[in-house]
Amino acid sequence: MKTPSVRALFLAFLTVGLSGFGGVLPFARRMLVERRQWLTETDFNETLALCQSLPGPNIVNMSVVVGSRFAGPKGALACLTGLVVAPVALVLVLADLWGRFGAVGHVPGAIRGLAAAAAGLAAATTLKMARPILIQSPFSAGPIVAAAFVAVGLLRLPLPWVALTLAPVSVLIAWRRGR
Repeated sequence: MKTPSVRALFLAFLTVGLSGFGGVLPFARRMLVERRQWLTETDFNETLALCQSLPGPNIVNMSVVVGSRFAGPKGALACLTGLVVAPVALVLVLADLWGRFGAVGHVPGAIRGLAAAAAGLAAATTLKMARPILIQSPFSAGPIVAAAFVAVGLLRLPLPWVALTLAPVSVLIAWRRGR
């Protein structure tokens, strides 16, 4: 695979930034893993794990890490700028339009429909990201994933408590498998 140029990085993340609102991680994954093949599924998951441990939005962290990996500080700046420049301009325009027309006619219902679509997209991306982990370790990863889904999705337990409970269990399982 050829290393992407700073221009290619900017344009790729500009496309990602224009692809969605507040949930572009699925688009970033599709672009980085499936279309451009700049990262493998495992590379993406590991990079995302790193980005989730850093302060700030995951996709912003991802843009900086990916840009840095391929083109150093210039790449990081290109990816970050590409990711945020168009959405910031668009948000300013939409804020003005919402202030004028937000309560008119079918606009509130349309916004609710967009929220449902975004939830479905997030669920589909989660399944795509879980696939390589579940294929590699179905008997250890599967129960952890199922427990997290039941605890947070069905029982509505607070995510921090679920993560604090399941993380040590999953680390212990991985450690024992590695022995």
